[in-house]
Amino acid sequence: MSTPAFIPGLELSRRFYAEAVGPLLEEAAPGIPHSAARIGPGSEVLGYDTPRSADHEWGPRLQIFLRSQDVPRHAGRIGDVLSEHLPKTFHGFPTHFAPTGETRDIRAMRTTDGPVHHRVEVTHVSSWFTDTLGFDPTRPITPAHWLGTPTQRLAEVTAGAVFHDGLHVLTPARAALRWYPHDLWLHVLARQWQRISHEEAFVGRCGEVGDELGSAVVAARLTRHLMRLCLLMDRRYPPYGKWLGSAFAHTTAGDRLTPVLRAALAATDWHDREHHLAAAYETVARLHNQLGLTDRVDPTTRPYHSRPFRVLRAERFAQALTARVADRSIRELPLPEPPDTEPEIPPQP
Repeated sequence: MSTPAFIPGLELSRRFYAEAVGPLLEEAAPGIPHSAARIGPGSEVLGYDTPRSADHEWGPRLQIFLRSQDVPRHAGRIGDVLSEHLPKTFHGFPTHFAPTGETRDIRAMRTTDGPVHHRVEVTHVSSWFTDTLGFDPTRPITPAHWLGTPTQRLAEVTAGAVFHDGLHVLTPARAALRWYPHDLWLHVLARQWQRISHEEAFVGRCGEVGDELGSAVVAARLTRHLMRLCLLMDRRYPPYGKWLGSAFAHTTAGDRLTPVLRAALAATDWHDREHHLAAAYETVARLHNQLGLTDRVDPTTRPYHSRPFRVLRAERFAQALTARVADRSIRELPLPEPPDTEPEIPPQP
């Protein structure tokens, strides 16, 4: 079989619903309201898929949401009708998914002459979100829900597309998850600044004792913290490592910071590494001030106490944000502990 021209997965799923799945739903469950979407795991949901993505868990696929009482009544028949009557290929892509051989849980598009093992999931909104996130966004969302959910998961359920919302539940559920409540956003930003604060002096400290490898490792971790911070400042959920750079490139600071951060990571001497990171710190600090979330915080770098390392003292931004949190229950949430060890010199008041 010849390889069809690549179609972004989200568009492929949109057409699949409109041209193939939707019409068959009327046959399988006439008059039963439903919603249809392509959300959840998958590079196409975030818009980062390429032809390489087609090797597993990519293709004509989507979710069909029914009312809770309709799932036990109709989900089985819908699945059977789709299996028997879906076209074997859609715009050149197989609709049948078979195990890759590594595990039965990972499937890829394969041709078949028999019934189609399709990837049209028939479920209920509340149960799908609970399985995916661990909580139901149609009910009140607590700080524990927000903070206990990886940002990759929040990105997956708020990205993608809803093709039809006959239940009028899916769109409000996604809207509820679109971004953190304001006070919680301030807390999340404060946590990210605090992570930077814990390690910013270690680039120089490692280098000073001749540990350029250790200094580079710390610089890489700080670069990741800065990239995630920029996404959070843009009110975008940071994805996991595979797509972090792709997402960061589209942030407000992406064009300015990308060459600076690349230079920091490419540096072979800790002085150069620290120089580039200091420039990045000051850029992000100025962006913080432009948000107007706190009183202005001096964005210039400075020595680390009496030691000759250039730092931002990023805890100042964490403290400024925490001071602006009005919700006492959120204000009293702990900021993260250092990843490996306590700072060599405790932060000064």
